[in-house]
Amino acid sequence: MDPDTMRADGGDVYWRRRMSVLVAVLVVVAVVAWACSSGSSGPERTSSAQASPSVTPNTDPLLAGLRTLAMGTTSPTPTPTAPKTSPAARPKRPGEVCAEEDLVLSMQGGQEQIYAAGAKPSFLVTLVNTGPVMCTADVGPRAMEIRITSGADRIWSTADCVSGPGAEVQQLQRGVPYVRSLDWDRRRSSTDCRSTPAMALPGTYVATVRMGKLRSTKGVFHLR
Repeated sequence: MDPDTMRADGGDVYWRRRMSVLVAVLVVVAVVAWACSSGSSGPERTSSAQASPSVTPNTDPLLAGLRTLAMGTTSPTPTPTAPKTSPAARPKRPGEVCAEEDLVLSMQGGQEQIYAAGAKPSFLVTLVNTGPVMCTADVGPRAMEIRITSGADRIWSTADCVSGPGAEVQQLQRGVPYVRSLDWDRRRSSTDCRSTPAMALPGTYVATVRMGKLRSTKGVFHLR
């Protein structure tokens, strides 16, 4: 073999060996670096995973109730509310003014009666105390008014042209009626107290008794 060729082949072999050694050193260095980096980061990830575990809250109402019973806790029992009682009414004393709810007002008369010319209509008014004790009431012509109307026309009233105070206080025993009778002279009345009131015309009329908020039944009658 030519000596120059042998020298050339030997040089190539020499450089290939040097390159193989250099590559092996680089591989070893890379492996060592990777091992160091993985060794330092591995425990940190494990520690972080252990420090903050993921917990999913349990929203099952049955399990929540069982857990509450196991812990010995119970719901607060509502406190019963005492029923409100109204204050007792003061007992009524004899002689006090009658309460309207204790009085019964009624009238007899009229009731589709027909009065001939010149005949005077008559009425009977009763007032009864239904309260527990005797009481007093004003039964004067203003307080207990008897009124006669014809349609919307106010024909006559006991409250018109009353002389004096017009008050008449009566003691009403329980269940004992106060009775007043009245005859109407068929003349009209007015608040200006005319000296010669006009006579009522033939027709249909209605009589009622009023006392505060109390009203009697209506008595309908006819004049000829």
